[in-house]
Amino acid sequence: MGNKDGVNCVALFEEVHLSGSWGLPFSTQWLFSAFRASFFERYVSMAQVLESQRGPVTGTAVAKKKRRPFLLDLYSTAVGKKYVMALTGIALIGFVVFHMIGNLKMYYGQSDLDHYAEFLKELLYPIAPKGVVLWLLRGGLLTMVALHIHAAYSLTQLNHKARPVKYQSERDYQVASFASRSMRYTGVTVILFVTWHLLDLTWGVVNTVGADGEFVKADVYDNVVRSFERWPVALFYIAANIMLGIHLFHGVWSLFQSMGWNRPRFNEWRRSIAAGIATIVVVGNVSFPVAVLAGIVGG
Repeated sequence: MGNKDGVNCVALFEEVHLSGSWGLPFSTQWLFSAFRASFFERYVSMAQVLESQRGPVTGTAVAKKKRRPFLLDLYSTAVGKKYVMALTGIALIGFVVFHMIGNLKMYYGQSDLDHYAEFLKELLYPIAPKGVVLWLLRGGLLTMVALHIHAAYSLTQLNHKARPVKYQSERDYQVASFASRSMRYTGVTVILFVTWHLLDLTWGVVNTVGADGEFVKADVYDNVVRSFERWPVALFYIAANIMLGIHLFHGVWSLFQSMGWNRPRFNEWRRSIAAGIATIVVVGNVSFPVAVLAGIVGG
């Protein structure tokens, strides 16, 4: 409603009012005064509301904000980060399990373990050049690790922003298991262990060399034996794998919840699966340095 419409409406009413009292047995002067005051009050209020909703008028069009891709938009939320942690966790768990199973060939002797290492280099050969698929898998694993770490760090930051003041009592620790409370520390330990593992058995930077004074990547069996014959390295390997088991236990347990696969009647199954995977990995990996120190392998 414009200003002109409002003025015309009042003028029309005033004209009728001045022509007489509409046949009523009393004066209408007071009725007209009340109507005019009420009308202008409502009219001015409505005009102010419309003006505030319309916003300022400019000669320049405002550019529409470009929307981010769906996956990036999802990852910006806490739910999206939990999905990423769960999916990358599944991939990394699969690698850890199959890596341990492959290393069990050490118990069959030197030729079997060295042949297994050569087999990994020849994946999809001659379709793909030798070693390319293995490096692609390594690149994929590094990407998974980076996403897993970033999602974990981002979730921690979101939790701190949501609750800047820490709990004032210890009751939250009563329901949280040791594995869940120590995920940050076990995760850092696993990262340090993987770094050492690569420097030791992949690049040979911290591995003792053989009789010829040179680290040979193809001599996997001898490299493993020389590494685990050192007590400090063997003890670090054992301790790191125990921490890995703790990390795996809570990781497997929580990924079911992150993916929405949790039901009260399945909780015992979840616990059994988490404990089973963690135990298999720890027992298998810890057996390697123990077997070398005991002389079962390489003796």
